[in-house]
Amino acid sequence: MPTTDHSEQTLSSPHQKTGDQAAVRDSEVRFAFGKNWQRFLRYLNEQRISEATTSLEAMLEIKSLSGKSFLDVGCGSGLFSLAAMRLGAARVHSFDYDPQSVACARELKERYFRNAGNWSIEQASALDQDYLSHIGQFDVVYSWGVLHHTGNMWQAMENLVPLVVSDGKVFIALYNDQGLASRIWCSIKRFYVRVPWLRWLCIAVYGSYLIVGRFIKDVIVLRSNPLKRYRQLEGRRGMSYLTDMLDWLGGYPFEVASPESVFMFFRSRGFELLRLKTVGGRVGPNEFVFSKCLK
Repeated sequence: MPTTDHSEQTLSSPHQKTGDQAAVRDSEVRFAFGKNWQRFLRYLNEQRISEATTSLEAMLEIKSLSGKSFLDVGCGSGLFSLAAMRLGAARVHSFDYDPQSVACARELKERYFRNAGNWSIEQASALDQDYLSHIGQFDVVYSWGVLHHTGNMWQAMENLVPLVVSDGKVFIALYNDQGLASRIWCSIKRFYVRVPWLRWLCIAVYGSYLIVGRFIKDVIVLRSNPLKRYRQLEGRRGMSYLTDMLDWLGGYPFEVASPESVFMFFRSRGFELLRLKTVGGRVGPNEFVFSKCLK
């Protein structure tokens, strides 16, 4: 497994508010997601973009975003903002706490929609209520695998509620609550970001576990080609297997939620569940699409 450095990073957003509203202090060491995304962009191609676009169409149950506005909360590489543009969104607004992620999104805009005035990209936090109060409302609010890394997941979800227009949709993915296993993983992730000189050990141990464990399962238990699983993972949402693995190991802050708790949260705020895709009690994110009921 590669041992590419994901150095610890102190991030500060120009829109980040101080005090109790931001549960994670600007000085706290966090995983540098943007460095991972910069590597991912080297291998981004039309196939990955198509896969990302298809995944949006499937979960949102749409064929086009024509006439719709799209908010990408924690845009990361900017791939799904790009997918929204490809689907004809009238307005796309992307923001991320990590300045290197913002740079990635801007690079994608430069590559594919250089002169588009309807795609804006900024550095900001999902916990900054003042910033969010000035960006308006959107037909689709998208945040995949982001809110559980803010340091205050439930407040971040609360902050999304007023950003959705009546009859609009929110599409989020949050890590599944596995009880004790989740607490153990949180400790591993904290260790990964705070002890950079031993990250190679985390990568080696976890990478070996994945490769050997899945090889045994595929070849001995399922009697299938082990490359088939890899190809399926590579094709999922246009993502990269290596990028996802490093994001999982280093993804700190880290919080989890059960499907039931997320459902109750949004239902109590006037949302209806449209689609749910769970990981069945395993490690990984559960995906939700909610519709904001008409007033």
